[in-house]
Amino acid sequence: MTISQAVQAFAGFMVLLSLALAWAVSPWFLALTAFVGANLLQSAFTGFCPAASVFRRMGFRSGPAS
Repeated sequence: MTISQAVQAFAGFMVLLSLALAWAVSPWFLALTAFVGANLLQSAFTGFCPAASVFRRMGFRSGPAS
């Protein structure tokens, strides 16, 4: 799995998790969804993604997502 794929999978997981928590616990968990979306948006414009840095340190390989 490449870093790009890991970031996409992690973002998708976090969105689904926050939606489930918003439904089951509190609507305030939708703030997590907003945070994930804002982070994806800023990384598209700046090229900096904190999750990608973490996955790189964890040993995920670089390369295009396919």
